[in-house]
Amino acid sequence: MKKYHLRPGRLLCYLLLIAVCAFVLLPIVMTFAYSFFPQSEIKSYLGMRSNYKEDAFMPFLLSPARFSLRQYYTILIETPKYLNLFVNSVKYTAAILLGQLLIIPMTAYALSRFRFHGRDLLFFCVLTLMLLPFQVTMAPSVITMRTLHLMDTVWAVILPMIFSPFYIFLLRQFMIGLPNELLEAGMIDGAGTVRCFIHVVIPVCRPILGAFIALSFADCWNMVEQPLIYLSRRQSAMPLSVLFNQISTENSEIAFAGAALYILPALLIYSYFQEDILLGIQLSELK
Repeated sequence: MKKYHLRPGRLLCYLLLIAVCAFVLLPIVMTFAYSFFPQSEIKSYLGMRSNYKEDAFMPFLLSPARFSLRQYYTILIETPKYLNLFVNSVKYTAAILLGQLLIIPMTAYALSRFRFHGRDLLFFCVLTLMLLPFQVTMAPSVITMRTLHLMDTVWAVILPMIFSPFYIFLLRQFMIGLPNELLEAGMIDGAGTVRCFIHVVIPVCRPILGAFIALSFADCWNMVEQPLIYLSRRQSAMPLSVLFNQISTENSEIAFAGAALYILPALLIYSYFQEDILLGIQLSELK
């Protein structure tokens, strides 16, 4: 049986990658672990932050003295405010993703496959908007929402997020690389433009669409500036991402349980679309 020997360089790379992964995953693992600590133990542990010694590291609690679900009971049952904010985050994210899935693939398909007057200018505007930060486009967006009488409504958060220039650019660059023979074969079989888009282009673009959904979910789930600006008078309509800081400052004993609940959907989405993210990025680089 042939033995496999790692070269020193490759072994060093593996060790470095393992160390980086452990460093990145440690906060997530500790957050989920501390979410099952009793509230008294968490309070006493967090109280050590103001009494630490400069020449010593703050100790890690590896296991609780007593396993407890009290923090989750407090958040989910005793204090429904946090659960309502969590539901708001789910609603905003689902509505924005649904709108993006209806608009962005069609826009990218039109910019990549159709030739019409002003197409290049329109794509240049998309690139310009992609490079501009939210702080630059904030004032025009607020003026538009006020003109449409949508300020302090959920639509003020949802509608501007549906049009995302970055994901239009991402899908358009991928669709440009699709072979023309693929669409011509569909048209020979009698499929029109719409049927080619639904039955040919969308299935082929599944990897890049999975990457788009996962990345867009992270943007929507973690948005802060948009709700603060568009929902300044409706605190009850805020997502959990905006008021999450209050959990850690006002109620530190339930901070870890709140963080665990907040992280869990993002972990599930990434786990489900992990292969699509990697494959979509690789295919985009090849194209």
